[in-house]
Amino acid sequence: MRAIWKGAVSFGLVSVPVKLYAATESHDVSFRQVHAKDGGRIKYQRVCSLDGEEVAYADIAKGYETEDGEMVILTDDDMAALPSTSSREIAVEKFVPREQIDPLLFEKSYYLEPEGQGAKPYALLRQALKDADRMAVVTVALRQRTTIAVLRVRETEAGEVIVLQTMMWPDEVRVPDFKVEVDDAKPQEVKMAHMLVETLAGDFDATEFEDDYAEAVEALVKSKIEGGEVKRTETSTKTSGEVVDLLAALQKSVAAAKSARGEEDSSDNSDTDADADSDSGAKPARKSAAKKSAAKKAPAKKTAAKKSAAKKSTAKKAPARKTAAKKAS
Repeated sequence: MRAIWKGAVSFGLVSVPVKLYAATESHDVSFRQVHAKDGGRIKYQRVCSLDGEEVAYADIAKGYETEDGEMVILTDDDMAALPSTSSREIAVEKFVPREQIDPLLFEKSYYLEPEGQGAKPYALLRQALKDADRMAVVTVALRQRTTIAVLRVRETEAGEVIVLQTMMWPDEVRVPDFKVEVDDAKPQEVKMAHMLVETLAGDFDATEFEDDYAEAVEALVKSKIEGGEVKRTETSTKTSGEVVDLLAALQKSVAAAKSARGEEDSSDNSDTDADADSDSGAKPARKSAAKKSAAKKAPAKKTAAKKSAAKKSTAKKAPARKTAAKKAS
């Protein structure tokens, strides 16, 4: 890895010289727009929307559009006058409990490596963060702009390292413009939901999940290069229509999850089945029917997680595959 920034972490009177490395990299599949006839890349010209003429790059300026559609041109001198900083300091403002920071605020992640004589104070800060079980809220200047971030300790194959994660400003987090209003869940439904959570409980291991879309694209491209036929994969997500209410779905999910783990369903569902029957008018859900619903298995292995995605299921779907990380500004 190549360091993208050098500076120092300062907390109190302690200064830790560090190097900053990007902790993540995107593996998103990207395509180019080409001419279908000959594969030539499509080029785009910079054309003025008013006179229709092509504009040279040297003649392009920054413009800020107001709410009423007015365009304000900003010159290089205007931009130079804006607040900016070239400080090389990561200043610790306070140490806060982990649970007080919403993960929604996190943006870009970086590894911090001690530099020069910074190994000892680095280890001191790392130990202090671990023992206090807190994150350090810091301010740092990256790309001439000051931003807020946090420092936390992460376990890696190379050992424990301090991670800096930049954060979005509070006004950048959108507030949903909708409300979810539903009837209160029935006690039986809540009970089965808790049972389902306990049945599928486990530790998170990111290696259990994989980007099957990227792999499929690579296989497709390889087959075309080799002149072979393109193989299609089944993507059906239809349900069998067996489950008629929430309680029945939860019961079948629990039974199927236990069956997948080779456990016997020893829970007494007779009461909940009877209640569900009286409430919905449906026949009580039987254990054999629950097994036939083929609920999606917990991702114990990569292969099992991938194969189960093609099965038809009436139960709760397995954890979603990883989504594209938001690009850092």
